[in-house]
Parts: sequence; structure tokens; C-alpha cells
Amino acid sequence: MARVLVIGGTQLIGRALVEQLLARGDEVSLMHRGHDTPFGDRVRSIRCDRNDISAVQGALTGERFDVVYDNVYDWQRGTTPEQVVAAARATAPSLSRYVFTSSVAVYPTGGVYTEDSAMVAVDHPDVYGAQKANTERALFALGKSEGLPVSTLRPAFIYGPHNAFDREAFFFDRLRDGRPIIIPDDGKATMQWVSAHDVARAAILAATHDVAIGQAYNLGSFPPITQLAFVELLARASGHELRVAHVSRAKIQQMGGSLMQPPNYFGVYLDLPAITADSARVTEQLGLTLTPLEAGMRDTYAWYAQQPHVARDYAWEDALLATGGIEVVTHHG
Repeated sequence: MARVLVIGGTQLIGRALVEQLLARGDEVSLMHRGHDTPFGDRVRSIRCDRNDISAVQGALTGERFDVVYDNVYDWQRGTTPEQVVAAARATAPSLSRYVFTSSVAVYPTGGVYTEDSAMVAVDHPDVYGAQKANTERALFALGKSEGLPVSTLRPAFIYGPHNAFDREAFFFDRLRDGRPIIIPDDGKATMQWVSAHDVARAAILAATHDVAIGQAYNLGSFPPITQLAFVELLARASGHELRVAHVSRAKIQQMGGSLMQPPNYFGVYLDLPAITADSARVTEQLGLTLTPLEAGMRDTYAWYAQQPHVARDYAWEDALLATGGIEVVTHHG
């Protein structure tokens, strides 16, 4: 039994991770800002804002953990390398592993990238990608200078039950409601995905295999999938008919369509220039075979179908589709 600290254990990745840790029989503490957790008295709570360095140092003074799983990022304020390093230093004396959840956003647009590929520059304009890359640099530097046994994970888009981002549910709702799904341009832009369950599995394997010390691991379905093929896969996984409408990005932008804020036209933050990563290392070193995307989405839909039906407002999409020259096509099979 290991004594573990999970920083950010109440949402998508953390929730899957904590369930797996409890199933292993580990003694789990969560550091979070909330008033409760989904796990009741099965876990111990350390209530603390991980972005508050002095509070983190105070909360962790005298604590001893075998493993720290650090998988939280503050989307409103960002999370800096200094804030992560504070938690690493506070827990370092007793650690056998510090597992940090980074992102494929540490790479520039393009690929295919391996874990040995160069990360984005320190001053990269994408704050999220820069903070993740610079945090990895800081943690690996601690490993070299002070012996911190660190491993990092670089997942692509993450899906699964309890996803706080409007991603797979965005499409499942439209499929359920018989709505056409808007495809930007020709739909040939590519994406990679990984289930929260697999990210959690990778984290535990990274914490329990010595080969993982000082290593990073890409996590994403390979080869990448096009946007059109992705929604076709979701239709198969959910058993719904698929209707699509190809709309130019220029028209979408002209009508106010957004990546992050409503009105979203293709989920939240999914219509991005592709970053493609090769995930062979996690299989070769840790023996993890990632769940096939369609099988994972079928399981996710089974969970989704048990959740309360929340009505959607499709007024913006109706206005877009009514602008003329847009054909709605039904895809079969």
C-alpha cells in the first residue's frame, strides 16, 4: 500500500485516477479547493489552493507521501512552474515518484513528435502550452540537481465520464436530438484522443516502474483521426444517425462562432491546428496499450446516456445554417 497525494482529484483525470488508486488499496489524500469530494471518507482531504505557494508549503509541511500525482491546471489563472515546483519541493524528501500531467501542447503545431522532440519556446505565445513545457523543464531540472524522481504525461484531448469540458457531450447531445453537426471546412483537420481511464493507468504505471524516472510519455490515439471521421465514430458509438453540414471557418467566424466561449461550433477548443504525437514509448516501456477510440467512446456514451437530459439552445446554429448555401447531408453506416 502506497501513501499517495493527488493534486486535483475530483474531476475528469483525477476522478478516474483516484478510483484506480483506491482499487489498488492505496491510502489516498486529495489536495483541492472544494468543500467535498466524490469519494466520501475513502479519501483524506487537504483543502488548499495549489496556486498559493505559501499555502501549499504550509499544508504539506510534515506530510509524507510515497507518490504525488499532480494533474490540476487552473484554466482561469493558469498554473506556473513555480507553483508546481513548490508542491514538488514540499513533498520531495519521501517521494519515490512525482507524476506530473502535462499535455501534447508542449509541442509546436505539426508532428509527428516523439517525447525527445523539442518543446515550444519558453516564451511561446500559447500560455497553456508554455506553462506546461516550462513546468516540465523545471521538474526535470530538479531531477538532475536534487534527485526528484519525476515522470510526466503528455495527453492529447481527454475524454470520459465527468468531462467538465463540453466535448463528447457536445456531439452526443446533437446526435440524440437529431441535429446536424457543423463541420468546419472539409473536416480533414486531425485530432488525437485518450481516455481519462488510460491517463490514470499511465500515471500509476509511471509511478511504479523505475524506467519511468526522468521520462515523459505521450498519450494519444494513433494515427490521428479527422474531424469528420471523429463525428462518424461518435455516431457509430452512440447508435445514432449522423447529419453533417460543412461550413467554412470564415462564415463560422463571421457569425461569431468561438473555440472556447459560446457559441461553440465544434465542442470546446477542439478546432485547433493539429499537434500529432507518437505514443509508442508508453507501450514499449510501461506495457500500456491505449483503449481503441471507438470502444472508449462507446463506454463513455453508456455513461452519458444515464445522465439527466439537459436541453440545448440551438438558436445560433439555426441562424448559421439559415444563411444560405449550406447543405445538410445524412451519413449512413
